[in-house]
Amino acid sequence: MFPDLPHLSIDSAMLHAIGRAGGACDSANSARQEAHTVAAGWPVFGQYIAHDITADRSPVSHHDDEALIRNVRSAQLNLECLYADGPVGNPFLFSRADPAKMLLGINDEGRPDDLPRNQEGIALVGDPRQDVHLLVSQMQVAMIKAHNLLVDRLREDGVPEADLFLEARRALTWHFQWTALFRFLPMAIGERRLQTLLESGPRFFRPDGVVAIPFEFADAAYRFGHGQMRQAYRLQRGGKDLNLFPDLIGFRPVPSNRVIDWTLFFDVTGEPPAMRARPIDACLPEALLRLPAEITGELDDEDYESLAVRDLQRGVATGLPSGESIARYVGEEPLRSDEIGLREYGWSGETPLWYYLMKEAEVCEDGERLGPIGSLIVGEVLLGIVDGDPQSFRSLEPGWRPTLPGRSPGDFTIGDLLVVPESR
Repeated sequence: MFPDLPHLSIDSAMLHAIGRAGGACDSANSARQEAHTVAAGWPVFGQYIAHDITADRSPVSHHDDEALIRNVRSAQLNLECLYADGPVGNPFLFSRADPAKMLLGINDEGRPDDLPRNQEGIALVGDPRQDVHLLVSQMQVAMIKAHNLLVDRLREDGVPEADLFLEARRALTWHFQWTALFRFLPMAIGERRLQTLLESGPRFFRPDGVVAIPFEFADAAYRFGHGQMRQAYRLQRGGKDLNLFPDLIGFRPVPSNRVIDWTLFFDVTGEPPAMRARPIDACLPEALLRLPAEITGELDDEDYESLAVRDLQRGVATGLPSGESIARYVGEEPLRSDEIGLREYGWSGETPLWYYLMKEAEVCEDGERLGPIGSLIVGEVLLGIVDGDPQSFRSLEPGWRPTLPGRSPGDFTIGDLLVVPESR
């Protein structure tokens, strides 16, 4: 996205000192542990988006521009993480009795509230990341239910059986895209910045043809959601709080007492306010600073248990510029060193982009949303991905609005997407 800016060089030992448990990224350093306005479910939805857009990428070296152009399919927000290759390519995801519908797993109470699984408990999904932890696997279940509900509605509307799956997929994909742009993005970057972006268009991310995800987005800016994750979550009303890891780790059947009530995660009309996410402040909860071995595998260096260490090292490995250099390039005043706060850890140079953007959110927006540089990168890239898809609602029907019913007339929310009636 900013190819002419120099790469930031920073010693690996320094990155470890900043990112390990007890370092600058430890949430013990946070002034507060909850945001005021951001519901706890939004970073989970953000992870779902991340899985979807990266499902479209082929692994290539970032040093090989020709390979990048040759091998990477356009990144798309098209629910490939849900549908994979569809009924023909992945028939195990679909009902034999009703092939337009997707399968759900049955839990210990006989309820269809889990992913379908094989006899060893391994989820049958198009993307194995959809079962990495309970929050994202339950969101996948909610999306399956939304698809099946759309099949019922389209069937009642007289859509031919041969067209049901594709029509339901298109409808759910457009609801997903619309929610990402008009509900998730305002939360992430602010309503005013989104409106400016929609009216004026992108300044720096203007793909021509293939929409390749820039490294500033993938390896820095879009990782802001890591800081928003809570240490613990309450899944059901009256239930107890459970730690993200190890309590909610995935890769296993989901019993009835772990089925998520999404009205605890998102503000839904007629329900009490939901739990809040953490503020964006360059700190991660302990659960993400001490990732379990089921996530990391066996490690020679325990510092790699920390997702912050991994985020910092990834940015350096992919040759990202510093946060200050991008700020100067786009005409923003860089943060001061005392606002960054890394001198006590022995670092006086410019700042790794991921850390800079997290601190920018804290300093400029009180941790409630991204600051100016983070908003520029995240907003332009997500809008560019949707606009670059010739099958998106923005390309085919820009004035389209969600057709699933909302709890408030004319106001479709994330709760209306995830909390839907059971299909027949």
